[in-house]
Amino acid sequence: MKRRILSAILAGVLCLTAMPLVAQASSQTDKINRELKQVRLKMQAAAKQSKQANATSKTVLTQKFYTAETLKAVMTQIDTVGMRMNQVQTQVNQTTESLNQTAKELDEAEQRIKKQDERLQSRMRVTYMNGRVSYLDVLLNATSFSDFLGRLDSLNTIMSQDKDTLKDRKQDKQLVESKKVQVEQQLAQVKTLYAKVADYQSLLAEKETEKVQLISTYKEKLDVLSDISEEQEELLLELAAKESALIKKKKVMKSSYSGGKLGMPIQSSYRLSSNFGYRIHPITGKRKMHAGVDMAAPAGTNIYAVEDGVVIVAQWWNGYGNTVVLDHGNGLWTIYPHMLNDGILVEKGQTVKRGQHIGEVGSTGNSTGNHLHFEVRKNGEPVDPLAYLRGKS
Repeated sequence: MKRRILSAILAGVLCLTAMPLVAQASSQTDKINRELKQVRLKMQAAAKQSKQANATSKTVLTQKFYTAETLKAVMTQIDTVGMRMNQVQTQVNQTTESLNQTAKELDEAEQRIKKQDERLQSRMRVTYMNGRVSYLDVLLNATSFSDFLGRLDSLNTIMSQDKDTLKDRKQDKQLVESKKVQVEQQLAQVKTLYAKVADYQSLLAEKETEKVQLISTYKEKLDVLSDISEEQEELLLELAAKESALIKKKKVMKSSYSGGKLGMPIQSSYRLSSNFGYRIHPITGKRKMHAGVDMAAPAGTNIYAVEDGVVIVAQWWNGYGNTVVLDHGNGLWTIYPHMLNDGILVEKGQTVKRGQHIGEVGSTGNSTGNHLHFEVRKNGEPVDPLAYLRGKS
C-alpha cells in the first residue's frame, strides 16, 4: 500500500517537473517560428522591392529611349518644316525682286509718257501762240532755195519726231497697262507666299515648344549641345557666299576687318558648355566636328555683333534655327545660331557696328538648351573663335 502511494507521489512530482520544461520548449518554438516568419516577411518585402526596382528601372530606360527617339523625330520634323519654309522664303525673295523690277519698269514707262506728253503739249502751245500755220505756208515763206531745203528738212524732222513720240507713247501706254496687271499679280503672289511663311513659322514654334517639353522630361542630363549636319552647314555657307558676293557687288561694306581682338557676342554671364573641336553628341551618339563654341545663357540674353560688318543671313536655317551671319570683310564671317523665335533683330543687307544688339539667345533648331553657338569662319573654313575673342588669331 505504501509502495503504491509512493509511486503515485513520485509520478506526480515527475509530472510537475516536466510541465515547465514542455512549456519552455513550446515558448522557444513559438519564438523561433515568429522570428522565422518575420525573416520570411522581410525577405518577401525585399524581393517585392527588388522586383519593383527592376520594373521601375526598365520603365525609366524605356522612357529614356522613347524620349530620345521622339526628340530626334521632332528635330527631324523641325528640319523638314524649316526646309519647306526656306523654300517658300526663297520664292518670296525671288517674287519680291521680280516685283521690284516690274515696279521700276512701270515707273520708267510712266516717266517716259510724262515727258512725251510734255513734248506734245509744248508743240501745241507753240502752234497756239503762233496761230495755225500750215506746213505749206512755212515752205512757201522760204527766202531762198537753200532756205526752202532747210525748212523742208526741219519739217521732216519735226514730223518724224512727232510720229515717233506718238508711237512710243502708244507702246509705253500698253506697257504701263501690262506692268500694272503684272504688279497686281505679283503682289497677290507675294501675299500668298507670306501667308505660307507665317503658317510655317507658327508650325515651327509649335515644334520648338514640343522639343523643349521633351528635353525637360529627358531622364539623363543633357548639356546645351547642337547637332548640325554637314549638309545643313554646307547649304548655309553656300547661301552666305552668294549674299556676300551681292554685298560686294553693291559695295555696301565700307570697311573690312584688318585683324585684332573681336568683341564679345555675349556680354553678360554665360557658361562655356562646349569648345571648338570634335565631340560626341548625347542624343545622336555621333562624333563630329563642333565648328564653334557654345555659350550657355538664359533665354532672351542679348547677343552682340563682335565687329563692324554687313548682315548676309538673317533667317531660320535648318539645324541652326534662327540665325544671323555677319560679313566683316577680308573673308571673315561670324555666325550666331539658335536665336529665340522672333529673336533676330537685324535684316539682310543691314550694316551693323561692333557691339550692336543683333539678337537674343534661344534654343531653336537642333539644340538641346538655351545657348549661343558662336562660329568664326575664315574664307568659309571654321576656326577656333576663342583665339579671335582673346586676340590671339
